[in-house]
Amino acid sequence: MTDIKELLLSRIRDVADYPEPGVMFKDITPLLADPAAFTALTDALAEIAERTRATKVIGLEARGFILGAPVAVRAGLGFIPVRKAGKLPGATLAQAYDLEYGSAEIEVHAEDLTAGDRVLIVDDVLATGGTAEASVQLIRRAGADVAGLAVLMELGFLSGRARLEPALNGAPLEALLTV
Repeated sequence: MTDIKELLLSRIRDVADYPEPGVMFKDITPLLADPAAFTALTDALAEIAERTRATKVIGLEARGFILGAPVAVRAGLGFIPVRKAGKLPGATLAQAYDLEYGSAEIEVHAEDLTAGDRVLIVDDVLATGGTAEASVQLIRRAGADVAGLAVLMELGFLSGRARLEPALNGAPLEALLTV
């Protein structure tokens, strides 16, 4: 696992003062552009999907789509996008959550999750955990089980893990990298 961590870290670019002064943004686009690194990432996340016995993968808008879809294909599972409110046609389930300054809402198609589904949530970064926590609530409201949460990178200093672990109720939270 050390080799993959080194590979992944070597392809993540730090961008100072983005999107605002004082923030060190972790840009994953160089990783996505490198076929060996992107394949290694996809394989590692697909292994988590298989280990957790997931039956579906959810990707959180928007970078979770980029990571989750190939993970689902690699693991032979269905992929479900969780979108910002108002982006999906048809009947949806919605879940509101609080942001640092305000609130937001995410949605999923109501028919995409059913009782008996075991869902792995995939995203690029675990920061404060608000969106991930809302997705856990959405999955459970749909009658499905949460198989776990898998992310490329956890920003440990923002304490998202502490917020999420009670909501996950024993389901694993796996971060390939912690910064």
